[in-house]
Amino acid sequence: MKYNPNEIEAKWQKYWLENQTFKAENHSAKPKYYVLDMFPYPSGAGLHVGHPLGYIASDVYSRYKRHQGFNVLHPMGYDSFGLPAEQYAIQTGQRPEDTTRVNIDGGVDKEGNQIAGYRKQLDKIGFSFDWSREVRTSNPDYYKHTQWIFIQLFNSWYNKNSDKAEDIATLIALFEKEGNATVNAVCDENIDPFSAEEWNAFAKDTQEKILLQYRLTYLAETEVNWCPGLGTVLANDEIVNGVSERGGFTVVRKKMTQWSMRISAYAERLLQGLNDIDWSESIKESQRNWIGKSVGAMVSFKVESQKLKVESEQQYIDVFTTRPDTIFGVTFMTLAPEHPLVQEITTAEQKAEVEAYIEKTSKRSERERMADVKTISGVFTGAFAEHPFTKEPIPVWIGDYVLAGYGTGAVMAVPCGDERDYAFANFFKGQNGMLAIKNIFDQDISEAAFGAKEGFQLVDSDFLNGLDYKKGTQKVIEELEKINQGKGKINYRLRDAVFSRQRYWGEPFPVYYVNGLPQMIDAQHLPIILPEVEKYLPTEDGLPPLGNAAVWAWDSVNNKVVETSSVDNATIFPLELNTMPGWAGSSYYWMRYMDAHNETEFASQEALNYWQNVDLYIGGNEHATGHLLYSRFWNKFLKDKGFAPTEEPFKKLINQGMILGTSAFVYRLEGTNTFISKNSIAGQSVQPIHADVSMVNSSDELDIQRFKAWREDYADSEFILDENGKYIVGREVEKMSKSKYNVVTPDAICEEYGADTLRLYEMFLGPLEQAKPWNTAGISGVFGFLKKLWRLYFDDNGLIVTDDAPTKDNLKSLHKTIKKVAEDIEGFSFNTSVSQFMICVNELSAQNCHSRAILEPLAIVISPYAPHIAEELWSLLGHEGSIAAVPFPVFDPKHLVESEKEYPVSFNGKMRFTLVLPLDLTAAQIEEIVMKDERTIKQLDGKTPNKVIIVPGKIINLVG
Repeated sequence: MKYNPNEIEAKWQKYWLENQTFKAENHSAKPKYYVLDMFPYPSGAGLHVGHPLGYIASDVYSRYKRHQGFNVLHPMGYDSFGLPAEQYAIQTGQRPEDTTRVNIDGGVDKEGNQIAGYRKQLDKIGFSFDWSREVRTSNPDYYKHTQWIFIQLFNSWYNKNSDKAEDIATLIALFEKEGNATVNAVCDENIDPFSAEEWNAFAKDTQEKILLQYRLTYLAETEVNWCPGLGTVLANDEIVNGVSERGGFTVVRKKMTQWSMRISAYAERLLQGLNDIDWSESIKESQRNWIGKSVGAMVSFKVESQKLKVESEQQYIDVFTTRPDTIFGVTFMTLAPEHPLVQEITTAEQKAEVEAYIEKTSKRSERERMADVKTISGVFTGAFAEHPFTKEPIPVWIGDYVLAGYGTGAVMAVPCGDERDYAFANFFKGQNGMLAIKNIFDQDISEAAFGAKEGFQLVDSDFLNGLDYKKGTQKVIEELEKINQGKGKINYRLRDAVFSRQRYWGEPFPVYYVNGLPQMIDAQHLPIILPEVEKYLPTEDGLPPLGNAAVWAWDSVNNKVVETSSVDNATIFPLELNTMPGWAGSSYYWMRYMDAHNETEFASQEALNYWQNVDLYIGGNEHATGHLLYSRFWNKFLKDKGFAPTEEPFKKLINQGMILGTSAFVYRLEGTNTFISKNSIAGQSVQPIHADVSMVNSSDELDIQRFKAWREDYADSEFILDENGKYIVGREVEKMSKSKYNVVTPDAICEEYGADTLRLYEMFLGPLEQAKPWNTAGISGVFGFLKKLWRLYFDDNGLIVTDDAPTKDNLKSLHKTIKKVAEDIEGFSFNTSVSQFMICVNELSAQNCHSRAILEPLAIVISPYAPHIAEELWSLLGHEGSIAAVPFPVFDPKHLVESEKEYPVSFNGKMRFTLVLPLDLTAAQIEEIVMKDERTIKQLDGKTPNKVIIVPGKIINLVG
């Protein structure tokens, strides 16, 4: 009876689906355990073998927890909104909803391409997903709840006194009772104060504009990354080297009116929450740096200007500094090129130079500017600010190392105490508007700035002379407060998140506009469904793609979407034309899985209270400061509003490493269409070109005819072979990618070797969290192991399992494996479990073990990793139902306790034979047995040894 993986796997995948084997219940006497994978974006390219790595690991863990008696929730869905589908729609004229559906369910696209479909690919690998809870973020029954959460954010403000989000009605009540003077809220800067009487007298539109300055989601003019080529705003993580990650288009900084989310309100809670979760220190550190808590002071510098003569019109440059003690070392100021004051204070003489610099800087992303610590550039504005204490004029420059989104977008430059300021001052030394560096430390700064916070006393610093950092900081804040030009402050680098995208394929906002002010559509009328458009590009006058929609206006009387042409701004109003960003739907999806079919709520309180939060989350570390941060923000907000039961969404997070591809290269002689074998390229001028790895065999030999037929421009190519008459390609380990032609699909592996082989091999490649190269050559070894496992149970004639009592060695091999595998799964060391399986099967094969008492528990132990073969073995051993919920075997340490010892018996230090003795014998008992042994008598040949050395459990040595 042979091992036939294709037949076995199809049988059990069908069984699991029909019996809903992995369906989790929201009511169970069992303890709950929630395992979550970062759900995929369903591209047409489908899965390659790198994608399932984390899914296999989470599946092993899920299956193990079921064996332990847990009610396991292990769901899967699709993050199905996004820019790639929209760009594909623009290129091919297909509707994004159609291509997305085909990418998930499989089928043929408009171009005639056969798409495997994510669902079919995932099923073939044998994952224990609860498919009854599948979600797709682009389905209206899903984004209905995304829209509802947006409305909750709009109708909330952050009360610093209670340190939580509260309903906007409570803020309005405060305004009506006492104005805003005593309100302690997270809000826009520089809100004008008003009394209760003034608030109550304001027109409704005025009140709405004021409330927008407090709401947790709000409209504001914001600096964004604008990509003209894609016609949309991009997040920082969608930009690489100053161009869009998708398409390589130029990205510029631009001011636009955008929806933003006040994530900054949660900065301290996001920071403190990192102490309560089991995440890698590297991910935590990434978030700490992104949140960027700094303790220091806010300092106001008056702008010197002949135009502004009255104090009420006086302009100030506000600076946040962590080193207020160095204020007497300020020799210039630097503003971000985007700072709103730049246009106002720049002199006529400097205007052209400043504007040219701003234009140049707009083409660099914030991330690029932050990373570039070597380039020094800037321009003098011609303006001066006044030092708060000395009243001396300080030149004001602009420089791209200062970011508008960090602090106040302005820096008080102290070259003697900061390396970047030091380099800037020296670079522009001697130019108009750059003062000489002033040293305020009792330290040498001739070669470099002195940036330490200890080991110095301040000099040439007026009332701060002789003080250190701590005392100097305290003193200067006191003096700044006296002159009303500063105060102590805690600052965060975390900026509010831009929430608008000028795209079509995203969640529509549940927003219409009355007199230019946003109004929320009542939740009972959700979802507001994405309309059909003829083209997915911006309109001719630059509006987002929804500006092309013929039916996209809100009838406020009949509460429905109507023809755009019917807008009268009386009862029918324009709807929001932007859509939500990709991270909207992924910021709460783990909660939707808890109650995926609830039509009225994103999840019931009952389901939320049962599942609480995710126990184990597995996914890529590229989401450290995007999805993972936004998810924590939304979870905390929903907790404040009484929905989420926990402060943090994900208890434990594991980042799986990347599986790398082994690319193949052919070498074209420069200026020709002739390719030369790798063995012969020494001294030649060649151009390496990627070749499809499917054309290369395990000996690195290229199939030349297939290569010629691959592309039209290679049809007439010539090949210079090596001395063996072969064309050998070069190899290089790179990221697995369709563009590098090094993709290996799981479908092909499953077809040839089976899913269990794929699962075991991916776990065997190396530690889960490390990157590792894919090498198909290793697959056959794992397949051979499974065939060897099968032969413990079957021969050519059928089942050979017996009821024979197991031997001590049998039990030792089994329990050693039970112990190792349980410890490895709990410690996420999956690769060493696979090694142990191989050792165990080799030992049992050598022991000729076919005992049911050994082989039944072995099938259970291996089932998390190779579930199909385990199910088949369990069934053929005579059991009904699935192996999935059978209790995991219990490790019994007594089987690993050695009761005997094989002693080497030596004469004058040379081992002559061995003797197996019980370990509980005394030295005298051992000596008596050794001296009576026939082999000892023969060795001694009638002589009496001078000394008998015995160490129980270790040594037997007869001397003399």
